[in-house]
Amino acid sequence: MGERRLVSEKCGCEFTATNAEERRTLIAVLVINASMFVFELAAGIWSESTGLVADSLDMFADASVYSVSLYAVGRQARIRQLAATASGVLQVGLGLLVLGQVIYRTVVGSEPISGAMIGVGAIALAANTACLKLLAKHRHGDVNLRASWVFSTNDVLANLGVILSGGLVWWTQSQLPDLLIGLVIAALVIRGGVWIVADASRERCRSEGMD
Repeated sequence: MGERRLVSEKCGCEFTATNAEERRTLIAVLVINASMFVFELAAGIWSESTGLVADSLDMFADASVYSVSLYAVGRQARIRQLAATASGVLQVGLGLLVLGQVIYRTVVGSEPISGAMIGVGAIALAANTACLKLLAKHRHGDVNLRASWVFSTNDVLANLGVILSGGLVWWTQSQLPDLLIGLVIAALVIRGGVWIVADASRERCRSEGMD
């Protein structure tokens, strides 16, 4: 048994298996987020919902982050840290784009369809809950996988907000709850991006301190 373990460690089989599992997980959550981006964006435009459009852009941001994370799996620490930093910067940029959508809808006005917000928000919640379950075992992994966990957690909160705002739109017959959830999603996306940039910076400092 000890000899087989030593051979495994020498050949790097255990490390390779971990990387393969991480890749499968990231591919799965990438496909889910990319599909939901297209679906939510179309639904948001049709229903004039700022919250759904903002949430779809959040999905796009996450899909981009997962793509970068997938590239970084198994690579050198320096490359993983740079990839995480790029993910964070991209997340902040898309968060600002979400903020721009909120401002646009505030100026031109909208009549969001509450039923669409609730229904599509519930589908997005189910999708992001599935992503969280897939990522749960990797949430203490490298900086890119930690980022993926944080972003999916934010997504669940955003989805709950869209569902709640849909109910408030129906109750108040006002677009204000829809605009407010768009603003909240923008803040979540930007905060997540800042967090991962800071986390990547801390990991880089630790790596340099060990050299």
